[in-house]
Amino acid sequence: MGLMEKFLALIEATHWGVHPHDHKRPAADAPLRCLPLPERLFVPLQQHIGAAARPIVLAGQKVKKGQLIAEAQGATSAAIHAPTSGTVAAIRDVTAPHPSGLPVAAIIIEADGEDAWIETEPVDPFTLSAQEITQRIAAAGVVGLGGATFPSALKLGLALKAKIHTLILNGGECEPYLSCDDRLMRDAAPEIVTGIRLMMRATGARRALVGIEDNKPEAIAAMREAARPWHEIGVRPVPSRYPMGSEKHLFSTLTGQEVPADGRTTDLGVLVHNVGTAYAVYEALGKGRPLVERIVTVNGGAIAFPGNIRVPVGALVEEVLAFARLKAAPARLVMGGPMMGSLLPHARVPVVKGTSGVLALTAAETAAHEAGPCIRCSSCVRACPVGLLPLEMSARIAAGALSAAVDLGLKDCIACGCCAYVCPSHIPLVQYFNHAKGELAAQARAQLRNEAAKRLASLRAERLEREAKEKAEAAARRKAERMAQKAAEAAAAVGKAAESETTA
Repeated sequence: MGLMEKFLALIEATHWGVHPHDHKRPAADAPLRCLPLPERLFVPLQQHIGAAARPIVLAGQKVKKGQLIAEAQGATSAAIHAPTSGTVAAIRDVTAPHPSGLPVAAIIIEADGEDAWIETEPVDPFTLSAQEITQRIAAAGVVGLGGATFPSALKLGLALKAKIHTLILNGGECEPYLSCDDRLMRDAAPEIVTGIRLMMRATGARRALVGIEDNKPEAIAAMREAARPWHEIGVRPVPSRYPMGSEKHLFSTLTGQEVPADGRTTDLGVLVHNVGTAYAVYEALGKGRPLVERIVTVNGGAIAFPGNIRVPVGALVEEVLAFARLKAAPARLVMGGPMMGSLLPHARVPVVKGTSGVLALTAAETAAHEAGPCIRCSSCVRACPVGLLPLEMSARIAAGALSAAVDLGLKDCIACGCCAYVCPSHIPLVQYFNHAKGELAAQARAQLRNEAAKRLASLRAERLEREAKEKAEAAARRKAERMAQKAAEAAAAVGKAAESETTA
C-alpha cells in the first residue's frame, strides 16, 4: 500500500464511531486487588458459545483447585475446572448472568479454605509442537476473554490451517468504565508477551501487532518494554474511539485493509485475539494452570472503591460488590461494558470466564429519555462503524419489512450501540436491530423445523407405501403357495384313486 493509500485509509478510519466519556479512572489506576475466597462458588456449565459442558464429578466428591470438573461437549464447547479446592456440594440450576434471569446448570463447590492446586508437571512450552500447544490450551478451558468466549484452541487451530501470517492482539478496551485489560497489561506485560509468542508458535504467524488505544499510555509503555527483545512483536497505539475494540475495526486500523461483508480476518491472513486470552495461554502452558479466575473491573457511580479485582469463576456478583463497597443503591447492574454489556436481573448471579466488568450504575448515569420521532439528521449514519443506514433499517423493521432491512445490511450490524448513543430523538435503534435479528433467527429455525417435518412426512409416506407393497406381494405369494399346494394335493388324490382302481 502506497503512502497516499495509507493516508486515505487513515482518513476513512476516523469517520466512524463515537467518543463517549470513558469513566475509566480512577479505577484503572487503582492497584489490583484479590477477592477473598468465597465460602461457595457457583460454576456454570455454560461459559462459552457452544453446548454446555458435561459434569464428571458427583455431589460429595472432593476436588482440588484446577481439577477438571466438566468436559467439553462438541467443537465450540470448553472444559470447566474447579476454581478452588473443596467439596462438590450440589449440581443444580442457578440464575444465569443474563437479562432473562433464566436458570443455568452449575456445579456448586464448598470451599475448604486451603485453595490447594492440583499437581502439574512443568514443561518448557516452547519445546511443544503447534498441535500440542493447542491441545493444552483446550485442556485448560481457555476461551476468548474479550467477551466472545469462543474456545481459543479451536480458533488457533483454524488459523494454523488457514496459514495466517499476522497475529493481532486486541488491547483496545474501548468500552467505557472497563479497564481490566489496561490493568493486566500494566501489571503482567512480560507474561502477555510470552503468551503472544506461544500463540504465534501455535498458528505459524510470523509477526504480531498489539493494538492499544492511546488513552492507556502506561499500558503502551509496559507492553513496549516487555516486547523490546522480540522484533517480530510490535505495539501500536490506536485512536481512542468506540468501537475500536471491534475485531474488524482494529484490524482495519492496524493494517489499512477492510474485511469484506460475511468475511473473516483469517481470510486475509490475520487472526485477532484479546490480550487477556494471551495471558490465559501463558498461565495454561507456562504454569499448567487452567482458566479458573480472571480480572474483573468493578466500577460505576454506586461503587465506593472502584478498581480491578482478581475474582475466581463462580463467585457471586453480590460478593464482588460487597468487597468493592457500595455507597449507594445501584439503579442498574451491568455485566460487561455499558454499550454492549448485559443487564443483570439481580446480584446473585455468578462471575463467569467472559465477565470483563461489573458496573453498579446510579440513576444519574442511567437517565432514560422518552423516544421521539426520527428527525432525519443522519447522526446515526455518520456514527455507524459498519457504514449502514440505521434510520432506514429501523423504519423498515418498524413496518415489519425484515427482508428489506436485511437488504440494507442488517446482518452486518455489530450491535455496538453507536447509532442509539448519538440519536437526538433517543430512538432505541439497537433494540430494533436485536429484535429483528431475533425474529430472523426464529424464522430460520421455524423454516428448518418445517423442512425437517416435510422430510419426515415424505419418508413416512414412502415407508408406508413400501410396507403396503411388501404386504401385497407377501399375500400374493402365500395365495400362490396355497393354490399350488391344493393342486398338488388334488393331483395326488387322483393318482391314488387311479392306483386303487388298477389294483382292484
